[in-house]
Amino acid sequence: MKPIALLKVTALAVLTSGFMVGCQQSSTEDMPAEPTMAEDTCEGATPEVRNAIYAAKLKNARARNLGADWEENAKIIEEAEKAAADCENVRAKVLANKAEAAAAAAIKAMQMAPVEEVAEPAPVEESPYLGGYLVVSGDNLWNIAGQDTVYSNPFMWPLIYKANSGQIKDADLIYPGQYFYIPKAKGNERAAAMEHAKNRGAWTLGETEASDLDYLSQ
Repeated sequence: MKPIALLKVTALAVLTSGFMVGCQQSSTEDMPAEPTMAEDTCEGATPEVRNAIYAAKLKNARARNLGADWEENAKIIEEAEKAAADCENVRAKVLANKAEAAAAAAIKAMQMAPVEEVAEPAPVEESPYLGGYLVVSGDNLWNIAGQDTVYSNPFMWPLIYKANSGQIKDADLIYPGQYFYIPKAKGNERAAAMEHAKNRGAWTLGETEASDLDYLSQ
């Protein structure tokens, strides 16, 4: 090859090589640098946010004690705490304020609700009777009143007579199968019954004595 031709080839090779290197360098220089990760500067919730969350918890606890707890409110407070931990302080405060306002509204509604009046139980009327007695063969008012389960005092028989006068026509004549109510022996009634039994006077079987009628009218 002639020297001139060789020089041309060499010059062309150098030129081409320089161009390639230049392009490679230019390409490398033009590429943007890889972004570097910013250091994590999150330090948690701010005092203002912590106070807002605490206020929401306090208000919600009071609502719970009054029976006005709203289940969703607890979830909102949890979301606020999570947002605060992730340094989303604005969102955390908004959620906390929302929860506090909802709890306050629930408390107000509970306090304004009418209180149901508990009706007092009706007084139980005391029975005027000790119980009842079923007449059997051989019974009379005297021996019924004298029984221990009745008055233990035969002179109290007029009380039974007066309480059951609708089915006793003659105080000296009663029948098996009759059912008598046994009234309680109260002070004045007790005294009047004993007075009549002791001062009744003569009697006739099958007739209603005048003294018995006088006693019944008292």
